[in-house]
Amino acid sequence: MPDIVISEFIDAAPVAALREKYDVLSDETLWDKPAELKAALTDAVAIIVRNRTRVTAEVIVAAPRLRAVGRLGVGLDNIDLAACRARNIAVLPATGGNAVSVAEYVLCASMLLLRGTAFFGSQRLANGEWPRAEMSQGQEISGKVLGLIGFGSIGQSTGELARNAGFVTLAYDDFVPADSPAWAQTEHVSLDDLLARSDVVSLHCPLTDDTRGLIGEREINSMKPGAILINTARGGIVSEAAVAAALRSGHLAGAALDVFETEPIDKDSAAAFKGLANVILTPHIAGVTREANIRISAVTVENVLNVLNNNETP
Repeated sequence: MPDIVISEFIDAAPVAALREKYDVLSDETLWDKPAELKAALTDAVAIIVRNRTRVTAEVIVAAPRLRAVGRLGVGLDNIDLAACRARNIAVLPATGGNAVSVAEYVLCASMLLLRGTAFFGSQRLANGEWPRAEMSQGQEISGKVLGLIGFGSIGQSTGELARNAGFVTLAYDDFVPADSPAWAQTEHVSLDDLLARSDVVSLHCPLTDDTRGLIGEREINSMKPGAILINTARGGIVSEAAVAAALRSGHLAGAALDVFETEPIDKDSAAAFKGLANVILTPHIAGVTREANIRISAVTVENVLNVLNNNETP
């Protein structure tokens, strides 16, 4: 039986370092085979996952020798943290590894959506149309306000990139100390203030009991008319139905959703966005680029090895 189980995709190079010392099972489809996953963990001392593997209490019970859960990313809502603490199992997120990729996604989506239909009408021109007046109503990002809900490493990286492009940044995060240097160029505001003042609102907070349903119909209606909403955090934080309704009414000028309450997206959620030209939907890939995958894989493997090498006998 393997010592280390990898249940989702990972860069190949760091896995070679694991194989030098441990028997490794790497199967990127294993997340979708819970019975096989539990069987593979019988003698495992570590498991490496992304966001699709559910590391539940039941899975942890099936792995009596488990010492480390390496997370290829930063969100931990798919891992039973209480069960891990009870067993003294280290949970190891790859903090900062995909911050640049997410920040670039947010900036790119902001630029596209602020320009309105300018980048969404290629087929109209291919069909011989020339909608110049209609496609000339976009906005510049210079001087626009970007509100960041969540101001950890990813939120801060997004803010820095956005300021360099011309945005003014606000942020709502009660967990970053008021005297933190992170606030030097970003105004610390309440959630209500952020929603009322921002031209673009971008979410970067974890999914917890406190943040589930944080942005619903009331919050979206309190945003500026013509504002843009971007969610690269977790789907359960935002009401997808409320976003779709606000896009159809015109209250929101645009939205980019990379995450959904049910993933893969279910038919009802998908149907709510059909026919909308002012929305970008992507399958949870804002933080997944070639470069980010290399960084995250290397950091995660290093984190796991550090735990195992300091505790050779599980």
